[in-house]
Amino acid sequence: MLRSTFLAFGLCICAFQAAAQDIEITQRISGLDTPWGLAVLPDDTVLVTEIDGRLLSFANGTAQTVSGTPKVDQNGQGGFLDITPARDFATSRTLFFTYAKAMRGGSGTALAAAELSKDGKTLDNLRDLFVMSQGSRVGRHFGSRVVEGTDGTLFMTIGDRGDDMTAQNLGLHNGSVIRVNRDGSVPRDNPFVGQAGALPEIWSYGHRNPQGAGLDLQGNLWVSEHGARGGDEVNRIKKGANFGWPVISYGRHYSGLKIGEGTSKTGMEQPQAYWDPSIAPSGLLVYSGKMFPEWRGDIFVGALKFNYISRLQGSPLREVAQIKTDQTARVRDIIEAPDGAIWFISVGNGSIYTITPK
Repeated sequence: MLRSTFLAFGLCICAFQAAAQDIEITQRISGLDTPWGLAVLPDDTVLVTEIDGRLLSFANGTAQTVSGTPKVDQNGQGGFLDITPARDFATSRTLFFTYAKAMRGGSGTALAAAELSKDGKTLDNLRDLFVMSQGSRVGRHFGSRVVEGTDGTLFMTIGDRGDDMTAQNLGLHNGSVIRVNRDGSVPRDNPFVGQAGALPEIWSYGHRNPQGAGLDLQGNLWVSEHGARGGDEVNRIKKGANFGWPVISYGRHYSGLKIGEGTSKTGMEQPQAYWDPSIAPSGLLVYSGKMFPEWRGDIFVGALKFNYISRLQGSPLREVAQIKTDQTARVRDIIEAPDGAIWFISVGNGSIYTITPK
C-alpha cells in the first residue's frame, strides 16, 4: 500500500531570486524511497522509478504502483533506473526503461520497453531491447539514462562497472554510450558495425559513469558523468569518439594518485566542462526556453554531492548559476515537462519538485 505522504501536490516550498529570474520551487510528491527516474506524460501523469524495483504513478490526485515491471537486481548503485516516454507516447503508449538485470557473472545494465495500459495500472508487452555483454558482482557504475534520438533510435549510457580499463575495450559495453533501434536491432550506421573485436551497439566509449543524458535543441546528445576525485564532466557525444577514461582525466584517484597519462591525448575528446572538486553529477537537461525564455539552450545538471542544480551556458561551456535550497538535496534526475516546467528528484528529501516562474 502506498503511504499517504506520496501526494503533496501544489504545496509551495520557496521562491527566490536566481540569475535575475524569480522562480518558485513547489513540492509535488513526497514520501518516496530512493527515487531514480522521472517522467511527466502528455496527460500530466507523473511516473517515478524507485531503485528497489517499483514504478509509481501519480494522476488526478491518486497514487498507485504500476505492475508488470522488470525484475531488477538491486545491488549497490544498481536497480530500477531510468524511465523515458517514447516521443509518440500519445499514440503508442510506449515507455523505455533502464535497469540492473541479473545475468551470468552478476548483473548488468539493460534497456527494456513496454506499453502502459490505458488505465495506467500495468505495463504490457515488456521486452528487453538490449543487455550489456558482461555482468559483474560489483555494485558500481551502472550508468544509466535512456534518450530517444531525433531519428527514433535509442541512446543508453553505461558505466565502467568499477573496472577502469574496460572503458577502453570495444569488445565490452562497459563505459560506453550504446545506440539501438526501437526494436533492439543495431542501426547500420553505428560506427563500429563490422569492425572485428568491437561490439556493434557502441556509439562512443571511454566513459566512467554517465548518469545524465539529454538532447540539445539541435538534437545532439550530451551526457554528464562522474569522475573520481575531481574530473566530473559534461560531454557532447560524437559518433565513434573516445572520451578518454581512464587514460586521461581532470581528476585523481581517491587515493590522491594521478590518473592515467594526464588531461589530454591525441585521439581522445576533451570535456565541454568539468568540475573539480567533484559535484557527483546525475540527471542532465537541455532546456527549451518554454517557461524561461532567457534559459533557452542552457544545460541543467543535478548535483548529488553539493546539493544543488548547476546551470551552464556559453562557449566555452561554464557554470553560470546554482539553484541551491533545502529542496535540492541530492538531485538525482531533472527533466522538462510538456508545459516547460522543470521537474527534479531530490533523493535527500524523498521528494519531487517543480521549478516555475514566480
